[in-house]
Amino acid sequence: MKAKLLLTSVLMGVLMTSCYTEVIVEDEYIDEPVYNTSQVLHAYDLWYVDINATRGNGEVPFLQRAFTISFDRGTLYANNNIVGIGKTGNGFGIDVGFYDTVRGAVEIDHDVDGQWFLDVFAVNGNTIELYDARSDTSYFLKGYQVGNFDYDMVFYDNINYFLQEYDAWEKTYTSLEGALNEFDNENFLQFNPGYFRSSIDAPGTRLVDLQWDFEGNYSVYDIENDETLKTLTLDYRLSSNDYFELYVINDSTIELYHPRSKTVYEFRGRGYQQYLKAGKGAVEKKRKKTSNPIMKVKRSRDI
Repeated sequence: MKAKLLLTSVLMGVLMTSCYTEVIVEDEYIDEPVYNTSQVLHAYDLWYVDINATRGNGEVPFLQRAFTISFDRGTLYANNNIVGIGKTGNGFGIDVGFYDTVRGAVEIDHDVDGQWFLDVFAVNGNTIELYDARSDTSYFLKGYQVGNFDYDMVFYDNINYFLQEYDAWEKTYTSLEGALNEFDNENFLQFNPGYFRSSIDAPGTRLVDLQWDFEGNYSVYDIENDETLKTLTLDYRLSSNDYFELYVINDSTIELYHPRSKTVYEFRGRGYQQYLKAGKGAVEKKRKKTSNPIMKVKRSRDI
């Protein structure tokens, strides 16, 4: 268990009163303001779960799974997928349960994960902390309105999850410009936690009929001083590596630029894995703290 300091002048006046009582716990003074938790949670349309800011060794499964959550008149919504974010449920995501508020806390009845009682703390003008006392774990959520939410930021900050949300990526375009290279023959890619697979099967092959010809490790890199560029390396276990600049075209299409051959490839996702309220995906897909390594390179492709 831990003692917390609840702030009294945050969320643009949503905290309802300046009156408070002083309580002494273990010789620490704690300001315990009386405020309307419902108004705090409703102050923003979307709460982005900053998974890298999480504190504690436990977990709240539905927060570990979500990119955003929304509180709307007793119904809890979540965007558990990168694909479709901003469109599913008018931006709010899918209905995942119900909630009720009490002073300084929210009671959640999640369709899969059951009942949770989370303390609500205001961190600053657009950030809250949800604290689970049972596991001594805190999640930090940043508030946005639907109209000013940076969906590109979510894609690029969570690009590993985006790559894994399709069963396979099928090559749909190869530029005429560029030198011939071995990657020209690969028509399918599949990204899994920790490794990738590729196939030279003909475009249009059914996913269940794909034969995976190559396998290896892959890495996604952040680029120093370029927030909108990622790079991808494919480390084939039986041959050399391939290096690409990685661009997100939309939530079903990526572009890989191969600087060595100066070839542009486009891949389209097939077999979308939607993480719903129940089922295999909801159980297996959970976010964890990640930090892409940083590569000191300059953008090679002019766009």
